[in-house]
Formats: sequence, structure tokens, C-alpha cells
Amino acid sequence: MLTRKQFELLSFINDRLRESGVSPSFDEMKEALNLRSKSGIHRLITGLEERGFIRRLPHRARALEVLRLPDDLSAETAAQRAGAPRRGFRPTVIKGDFRPSLAGAPAETAGGSGDAVSVPLYGRIAAGTPIEALREHQRAIDVPGILLGRGEHYALEVAGDSMAEAGIVDGDTVIVQRCDTAENGTIVVALIDDSEVTLKRLRRKGASIALEPANKRYETRIFGPDRVQVQGRLVGLMRRY
Repeated sequence: MLTRKQFELLSFINDRLRESGVSPSFDEMKEALNLRSKSGIHRLITGLEERGFIRRLPHRARALEVLRLPDDLSAETAAQRAGAPRRGFRPTVIKGDFRPSLAGAPAETAGGSGDAVSVPLYGRIAAGTPIEALREHQRAIDVPGILLGRGEHYALEVAGDSMAEAGIVDGDTVIVQRCDTAENGTIVVALIDDSEVTLKRLRRKGASIALEPANKRYETRIFGPDRVQVQGRLVGLMRRY
């Protein structure tokens, strides 16, 4: 399973190789994925290489070879070769096409409606120990429109009890509004080091970012600002009894 950023990078590299036969530079990759430093690109390439998706060619600068593609990207490539319209590469940090591997478009709503709105349900997010990545988009759920504001939304299943004192427990389904910034004290979906995803309360402390649990058994984790990306903020919760 690929993280969203790994998927986006693999797609970008594959598109560039098919178009020009030349791998993109690290600066081009950094700009395309909206990353702050090339170190993040190095980590993503290493992850793709370890998973057998790409190979670095020795003794050649900027030389990468795509060995295989995820099923959804392979299907898109085949469609393009058959003459279907090209979808184009639009990297977005949740802010983007959520493919950790989160495939599928999130629901965009005007909010305030009492009618149910179909929202993509991604897999389980750790509210205790961060997981490597969210699961691939599998299905959608109907969410009361009153829980949704404007913009794009998605749903996640909670695993763990680190947010229990905020009323979020294992098995809950949280509704998240897609965004890339959040105010202090907001409960957010945070991507750490382009690989770990967690649900925590966000606190900015000087140049650092703290991800706070809502359970005394868990410790607050402190990160540099370039290590954490906000991928959405909590706007609602659904629970089965």
C-alpha cells in the first residue's frame, strides 16, 4: 500500500517518463508535490524503491525507472494509451487527491442541508498510535448535511482511545473537512513525515507543532513545522450503538 504522497510522486514520475523519457529533477518533484524540502522527496523515493515500484539506475543522474504501478494508476495509463481523455496530474495535500492510497474524489458540499450527503469513507485512522497510511478508499457513507460545512469532506473510522476525553472513541466515524491549515486547539488529521497519519489536537508552540492526545495515558508529540501537514479538521462524529 502506498501513502498518498508516494502515489502522487509515482504518478508524476511515470507521467514525465512517458512524456519525455527523462526523470523529473528533485526540485521539480518538490514543487509538484508542494513539499518544503528535497529531504521529503528522498524519503518518498526510498519508500517507493523499497516497495518495488521504482528503481534508481546506477551511474546516471536523475535516472529512475518505474517497475510497476498500483492498479488504479495502471488502469488510467492503459486508458490514456487507448485514447481516453487524460485526467492530468493535480497533486494536492489533502489539499489533494487523497491517495495514501486514498483514491476517489471527496464529497463537496454547500453545507447546512438536512438531507444526507454521500461522503467517501477512508479506512481506520489511529487515534492512539499513528498508522503508516490511511487505507484505500473503499466505499461511501451517507452523512446528515447538517454536519457538513462548505468545501470537501471525507470520513474516517477511528482506531484507538487517545482522543477519548474529547468524546472520540474506538469505532467512531469522524467527519473531516479537507483543509491544510487549522487554528490552535483544533482536532485535525495530521500527516507526519509524509508517512504517518493520526487524529490529534493541534497546538503551535513557537516554531514547533504539538500534536496533543485527549487521554492522560498518551504523551504529546512535538515536531518541527516541516514534519507535519494538516490534512483536514474534525467537523462531526457518527457512532453506532
